[in-house]
Amino acid sequence: MDIKIRQVMPEDLDAVARVEAVCFPEAEAAARASFEQRIRTFPESFFVAEKDGEIIGFINGCGTDAQTICDEMFDDVSYHKPDGAYQSIFGLDVAPKWQHKGIAGQLMNYLIEDARKKGRRGLILTCKERLIGFYERFGYENRGVSKSVHGGAVWYDMILEFGNPSK
Repeated sequence: MDIKIRQVMPEDLDAVARVEAVCFPEAEAAARASFEQRIRTFPESFFVAEKDGEIIGFINGCGTDAQTICDEMFDDVSYHKPDGAYQSIFGLDVAPKWQHKGIAGQLMNYLIEDARKKGRRGLILTCKERLIGFYERFGYENRGVSKSVHGGAVWYDMILEFGNPSK
């Protein structure tokens, strides 16, 4: 799939919020205000996928020294540490009509490579059980059920560590 991946811009806010709203249940979806803060605070780790000028997906998260994501990180940008050891992933969204076309994988690979270039030790995320296998294909390790109760769902902590010889 021929898409363009680029850093988010402030004018992408509405499109990003629309994609999020169709990808997650209301209880789990980030609010427009959260995206506004993320775009302002860590645009260097917020990337969008475009097809013919339309934003069809995105990936974002803050820098951190933590090896797991806590729920407070989703809405409190003060957790962002620009030179953090790990790149967190708060969301990997692809609009439904563009899913299952490799776009999520392209976004993930892009952020992994970006984290390597920035000298991070790895990446962290939480996901639902049905997505564990997807993330394991990129080298993530399942660390078990997360302490996160975001949106009332059961989440799993995943970590990808660079330089781990088993990966």
